[in-house]
Amino acid sequence: MALPRLTEQASYQSPERRAGWFARCHPNLVFYTQIFNVVRRASRLARQGRYDGKAWIESSLASVRALESIGGSFDLQNLGVVARLRGPCVFIANHMSILETFILPCLIQPHRNVTFVVKESLISYPLFGHVMRSRDPVVVGRKNPREDFKVVLEEGQRRLAADVSVVIFPQTTRSVDFDPQKFNSLGVKLAKRCQVPIVPVALKTDAWGLGKRFKDIGWIRPEKRVRIRFGEPLTVGGSGRQEHAAVAQFIAAHLNAWRQ
Repeated sequence: MALPRLTEQASYQSPERRAGWFARCHPNLVFYTQIFNVVRRASRLARQGRYDGKAWIESSLASVRALESIGGSFDLQNLGVVARLRGPCVFIANHMSILETFILPCLIQPHRNVTFVVKESLISYPLFGHVMRSRDPVVVGRKNPREDFKVVLEEGQRRLAADVSVVIFPQTTRSVDFDPQKFNSLGVKLAKRCQVPIVPVALKTDAWGLGKRFKDIGWIRPEKRVRIRFGEPLTVGGSGRQEHAAVAQFIAAHLNAWRQ
């Protein structure tokens, strides 16, 4: 099975196999039960101070298995970009669902220590909040853009100076549609300030749908293939506008191609 070697591969595609009858008929029940158990185990380790990078990778891989177990599939490309990095960087990605927060660790953490820029409410969730706090994220309130800007630059710089890469989702909120006008340049500004490269990441993770009442609990649609592609690192020069436009174009081009 390819999954145990996922962290060592340049690309990964889920093997062809049919989910069991119960999983096909009740994908939400089966998937969320497995994810709850993943988060519960991770939370226990986090509260004990034992949730390290290796444990995070294992949780992430278990999340991949959970979606595959109900017939979901992955197409993960250009993973070698992360393995070739020689220092910390800023990963800049679109934000489609909470699934990327579960999947990206097993693609990045095996090669480089990494954390996320997350909204404050995420670290207050039952169980999951313990997990996120243990990964020393950069936390923003999403109420005062100026304050968030300052926090990301200052706290992000501290992480990068400690050789910890940062994943940032510059969209104001999660969305299936990608609007470059709502894609801010904060990630580029952070990379420029710290003189580290940026790595664009295009994500199609709508297999985990957005809920109406609770955004993180939506319908699971295993027929929607999860696609992730890393772009080549970019060095920020001048104002950074050119690099910001290149990241947005990279993401938009892949999302458009994946819709066809």
